[in-house]
Amino acid sequence: MSKQPIFFDPIFQEKIWGGTELRNFGYAIPSNTTGECWAFAAHPHGQSVVKNGEFKGKTLGDLWENNRELFANIEGDKFPLLTKILDANQDLSVQVHPNDEYAKEHANGELGKTECWYIVDCKEGAEIIFGHHAKSQEALKTMIAENRWNDLLRKVQVRKGDFFFVPSGTIHAIGEGIIILETQQNSDTTYRVYDYDRVDDSGNKRQLHIEQSINVTTVPHQAEQQEINVEQKPGITITNFVECEYFSVEKWELNGESSNKQSKPFLLCSVLEGQGKLKTVTEDYAFQKGDHFLLPSSISDFILEGESELIVSYLP
Repeated sequence: MSKQPIFFDPIFQEKIWGGTELRNFGYAIPSNTTGECWAFAAHPHGQSVVKNGEFKGKTLGDLWENNRELFANIEGDKFPLLTKILDANQDLSVQVHPNDEYAKEHANGELGKTECWYIVDCKEGAEIIFGHHAKSQEALKTMIAENRWNDLLRKVQVRKGDFFFVPSGTIHAIGEGIIILETQQNSDTTYRVYDYDRVDDSGNKRQLHIEQSINVTTVPHQAEQQEINVEQKPGITITNFVECEYFSVEKWELNGESSNKQSKPFLLCSVLEGQGKLKTVTEDYAFQKGDHFLLPSSISDFILEGESELIVSYLP
């Protein structure tokens, strides 16, 4: 069984709202409208690729199918999580995601999509849309039909370091000037409610999914409060943002040397700032801003050393 951390090359998705900020992570992005970095991805729309060690060149999906021992032999047809970094150079569409039951029936067997956002950076005064003001499904239908977006949509100003839990059924949108790291269920099912009447280079508006959006939206809006816990340990501060049925997400702020134990099937680690070393029993591995590495279940003891900030996710 592998005792190495597994580093991945991300893949990139070009979007009408994308920009160039992902270059700041050291990435060679494909264009000036690059919206998404898929860091840990095992989905038909994109697969991240191993760039080190015995599994070099294999996709995350390959490992899930053929090397399940890396994930403590947990069950499941699909790798459960998807990690992205998004560059919102323009406002994203107002959208909502289905739950597992609705997606299985109406989205070709896809998973539902509960997600969460860590605000990596943002311009001053940046806003997200997070929820709505409709008190009933009938009111939701009416406000959408009458294009009463200012009445319907709930706007929230954000700052660097903020965290938001976005369960399926939540109307939401990332606003212009925001960089986020998103941890989500492994799904790419999105229903657009509103897209500001934008058109693409050919003059076409993007497809909306009004009926599906109304069907899956939670009414009235429910903002689930997550208890944030902070743990101070020698060399590291660990902030636990969320624990839900699909994932747990933490921020690790490394400041020196930290000895760690883990008993999870795997850890997904994304480096947002700084650099450092990961030391196992057999070898040291350097990491820096923009790196993404998976710690398999076989690495139960490890040391982190350096000055850096990571977002770490795992199964609950």
